[in-house]
Amino acid sequence: MGERPAIASAAERVQRTCALSDSVARLRYVRGAREAALARLGIRRVRDLLLHVPHRYLDFTHVEKIAHADVGTDATVVATVDRVVLKRPRPRLQIVELSVVDDTGVLLATFFRQPWVAEQVHEGDVVALSGKVTFGYGFKQMKAPFYEVVTGEGGAGGYARVLPVHPVTEGVSASWMRRIVASALADAGDVCDWLPARLAAKRGLMTLGRALRDVHFPRSVACAGRARRRLAYDELLCLQLALLSRRQIELTGAEPCSHVTDGPHVGALLAALPFTLTEEQRAAVDEILADMAAPRVMNRLLLGDVGTGKTAVAAVAIAAVADTGTQAAVMAPTSVLARQYADKLGPVLDAARVSWALVTGSTPAPDRSRIERAVAAGELTVVFGTTALLSEDLEFSALTLVVIDEQHRFGVDQRAALRRKGAGADLLAMTATPIPRTLALSLYGDVDLSRIRRRPRAGAGVTTRVISPTNLDLAWGAIRDATAAGRQAYVVCPLVDDEDDGSALDDVPEPLRGSAERPRAAVPTLEELRVQVLPGVSCDLLHGRMSAAEKDRAMERFRKGETQVLVTTTVVEVGVDVPNATVMVVLDADRFGLATLHQLRGRVGRGDVAGTVFLSCAARRDSRARERLAALEATSDGFELAELDLRLRHEGEVLGYRQSGGVSLEVSDLDADRDLVEWAHADAREIADADPRLVAPAHRAMALEVRDRFGAYFEELERA
Repeated sequence: MGERPAIASAAERVQRTCALSDSVARLRYVRGAREAALARLGIRRVRDLLLHVPHRYLDFTHVEKIAHADVGTDATVVATVDRVVLKRPRPRLQIVELSVVDDTGVLLATFFRQPWVAEQVHEGDVVALSGKVTFGYGFKQMKAPFYEVVTGEGGAGGYARVLPVHPVTEGVSASWMRRIVASALADAGDVCDWLPARLAAKRGLMTLGRALRDVHFPRSVACAGRARRRLAYDELLCLQLALLSRRQIELTGAEPCSHVTDGPHVGALLAALPFTLTEEQRAAVDEILADMAAPRVMNRLLLGDVGTGKTAVAAVAIAAVADTGTQAAVMAPTSVLARQYADKLGPVLDAARVSWALVTGSTPAPDRSRIERAVAAGELTVVFGTTALLSEDLEFSALTLVVIDEQHRFGVDQRAALRRKGAGADLLAMTATPIPRTLALSLYGDVDLSRIRRRPRAGAGVTTRVISPTNLDLAWGAIRDATAAGRQAYVVCPLVDDEDDGSALDDVPEPLRGSAERPRAAVPTLEELRVQVLPGVSCDLLHGRMSAAEKDRAMERFRKGETQVLVTTTVVEVGVDVPNATVMVVLDADRFGLATLHQLRGRVGRGDVAGTVFLSCAARRDSRARERLAALEATSDGFELAELDLRLRHEGEVLGYRQSGGVSLEVSDLDADRDLVEWAHADAREIADADPRLVAPAHRAMALEVRDRFGAYFEELERA
């Protein structure tokens, strides 16, 4: 008899777990407009709702009186609205000012470009305001604070001790979201835990049921933090397992090649290099060659800042292929870059007696046919190219190494198509985009990482200056001086033309941007430079809407020196090496992420003449936007800047490193959760080594959870 309640409890828990897949429409309070509003937030099932965690909490155990709220600190106050004013100082700028009072003083809350606040808050309402306290014009102030009308819920005293604030949208308020979540927890909160108990105990994590309750309605802010860590670990572990499972599926049936890594071609190539490999380059070479020699398929990502010599490292791997008697394919995102690879590596490969050819979309048909016959016969060891390498007419005799440059520029299907030309081929992907370790592990948890931080040859260097738009004459003068001396320059704009809506820009949060309402566009800027600013200087245009052939021709003209100034968008971020370019002007630089700006900066100062980069920004000197750009003046370390970018913008805005199939993280913060990232990476590797397909009884629930959360990774594999 004593066991019957336990059995009943277990059955009920299973029933509640199954209910997680139900539509939110069955929940209390979810009808019509609210159901549509939840759908806009990506909430369609009960589990979606329960994993829609609060993005902040109002701690009513620490509500402060206005007079006691210290300037310069974050505070929560509960006060009565005395006045609501909607101002329109400019046609496209609306400001709402709330004057609130309590028995100790007055506080002014200001909301920019949020006119709806004036409709939602009225005189006499009791509101909770949470934000940073400042002082100006004789009053304490909060700019863009979180706010909530609390009159309807009995004032501050009617709340739980800690009030969750969920992300919401039009049609569902924060208070209604709390009611809906509470209803879901009552129906399905006590669920089965898919995480093995031993793993939860190993990491000191609470159960899933408790985490769901405590993250939404915590007893304290600290309790909410512990609950969020459990859910963040779940998300990170599932992501790692999805990546590893996908890799396992990709390699099913593949027969790896154990390459010869100490043969004569490797020795000859090292001797033919015009320089000695640095310690970091040598370490990367050793890691790659060890992978290639092992009886398993290599899947390695080589991270190297601009100019760190990744090409030389790749050349050693190619030489090992020649010693093995097999073939390699090197794919670049543009024909100009592919040709640059061939120009750089060709003489070195020739010296090492490694045969090679270049295939692009512009390769003449007779030459292409000759190359295709030689590749099929195994007479060519290396083929450089673009997506032209994916042609069905190009068949390799024995492809055992695939090298992909700037791999995030290619879609998953393109990378998979190239690998299919050689089942079991080793993959070496390279990128000049500095990526923080935690982000790299999250995006590429299925690959091994090699890093090169320092440049073998520093070059003449680059000086970075942040200027205001009123001082652009300094930048234009530098361009005139450079072009008069036979040098070249870039002018980078955020937008293509006046019709560009800016959707392709880096997602830089508004507090980190300047005040310019409309960023500069390349097409009108080109006309302005030609007519007004740089008359007599040859200027050309490059942007992402141009066809591949047009972009290649524009870059080729610039590379040959036919164009003195190239007006461009960030399409030049991954560009060719033009040592003659010494000046770059980035207009509205605050609209770009730090990693992008660093990549752009790497286009100049690559020769014997020092480069200068001008970052134009309309923001005030004391603003966060200028503070962010000042970091570029202070350091040239791309990895250091990438870490700062991650802290400032968080991973939600920088996950674009994965061009296709990227799934944003909903709970995790890759900067704050560094330890969880490392745990999840290690635990996923251990689980995948023991049970790659997650078919063991202890892992079946885990497999379902992984598929549910990150099915997109498997869908893109099936699509490819």
